[in-house]
Amino acid sequence: MRLTTKGRYAVTAMLDLALHNQVGPVSLAAISVRQGISLSYLEQLFAKLRSEKLVCSLRGPGGGYSLARPVDEISISQIIICVEEDIDATKCRGEGNCDHGMVCLTHGLWSDLTRHMEEFLSGISLAELVAQPKINCVAVRQDARVGIDMDLETQIINLRNN
Repeated sequence: MRLTTKGRYAVTAMLDLALHNQVGPVSLAAISVRQGISLSYLEQLFAKLRSEKLVCSLRGPGGGYSLARPVDEISISQIIICVEEDIDATKCRGEGNCDHGMVCLTHGLWSDLTRHMEEFLSGISLAELVAQPKINCVAVRQDARVGIDMDLETQIINLRNN
């Protein structure tokens, strides 16, 4: 399986959005500060997430991103597939031509692993992650850590918009 930084960051950013979504649209700058992901990278990820209708955006003062669906309708696999195209542990992308055009010795093993990963990640929704006490503790810690930075960021955004 190729779970790259792109997939990890997309899941992290979507979870951050889900945790903060109740207060209204969330800026990518806020997610960037809390999660330590570059703003330009988030912009690329959210363009894909928006095109797949996992998030929606609101422009202008107080704008940002919101989830386009309820948290219980967004699975982790949807997020990963949206930004990475597929979840696949085979080296042949499931085509069965991994050994000079034929199935390799371990093709069945990697195909089964791919199926299990897809089932596992499809079975986890953002709602399930948001409900986990450990995740909420981390979110509270992150919010407290960057609280001063976020206040400064809000002031800068307000100055720009006025």
